[in-house]
This record gives sequence, C-alpha cells and structure tokens, in this order.
Amino acid sequence: MASLEGKRVAILVTDGFEQVEMTSPKEALEKEGAKADIVSAESGQVRGWNHTDPADAFDVDTTFDRVRSDDYDAVVLPGGVVNGDNIRLEEMARTFLTNAAKANKPIAVICHGGWILASADLVKGKRMTSWPSLEDDLRNAGANWVDEEVVVDGTLISSRKPDDLPAFNRELIAALAG
Repeated sequence: MASLEGKRVAILVTDGFEQVEMTSPKEALEKEGAKADIVSAESGQVRGWNHTDPADAFDVDTTFDRVRSDDYDAVVLPGGVVNGDNIRLEEMARTFLTNAAKANKPIAVICHGGWILASADLVKGKRMTSWPSLEDDLRNAGANWVDEEVVVDGTLISSRKPDDLPAFNRELIAALAG
C-alpha cells in the first residue's frame, strides 16, 4: 500500500455523530500518513455519540465557513442520526461537498451520513448503501440503493454501519492511494 503522506482528508460532522464512524477512519488514515481534520459548524469541540448516548468531545480543526475543498484530497461523512439530520441543513457543508464532487475527490459516507448527499443532490444515478432507514430517502433522491457492506461507485464510497468499518476504511485508503 502506498503511503498517504501529504494527503489531507476533511471529516465533516456536527454534534451527535456516531463516534466510531469518525474515530475509526481518522485513525486508519493517520496510520497511513494522511492528515484528517475534523470540520464542523462551530469552532471549539464537537461531541460524538455511541448510538443513542452522548460520548466523547473532540477538538474541531476548522469550520464549514473557513474550509475549502481545494485544500483536501477526500471527504469522510460519518453517520449518526442527530449528525445526519443536522449537517444536511448546513449550506456551507453542502457547498463544500458539491465542490469536492465536481473535482472528483473521494467522498466516503457511512450510515446516516448519506442524508447530506441527498440534500446536496449528489446521489442521482449513484449506486450506494447506507443505514437501512435511509433507503427510501436515497432512492427518492435518485440513488440505486443496495444492501452491501461497502459500495464504490466512481469516487463515492458508502457503507451501512459500524460493523462495515474495516471494508469502508480499506476502500477509502485505496481511493486516496489510487
């Protein structure tokens, strides 16, 4: 596997993200030499969740209003119901994703993270997966939803849940090393 030295990845979250869906890809990327920044709506800290329970707080590296997709090589969108529902309302996060998609940068999304892609009109014609409750939303937004551990469609990488993280991380690293 080629080193990811010099690669930068933006991890977009708001409070209520599924903690392991942020920490696992972040650790996997950093182990390979990439820099993974936590990007959120406000500076300070953002709180992860373990399913329905608040968990740890993490320092925010930069905010949606300061981040530029040109500064990053890929994007990770963790899930979590609260995060997924809130982040899709963040216009600057949607714009960041739209610009990353136009530049053909890898976008890796897991669980409820796909809601923002539907809101940003980035799933039409894409084969992807998610947490099962998003199936209707993603199909209605034009995605070809499938129930698989990890799906790669061009630069879009998607997985369903925390159990899928090994495959999700593997495909994310492969896309960046590409």
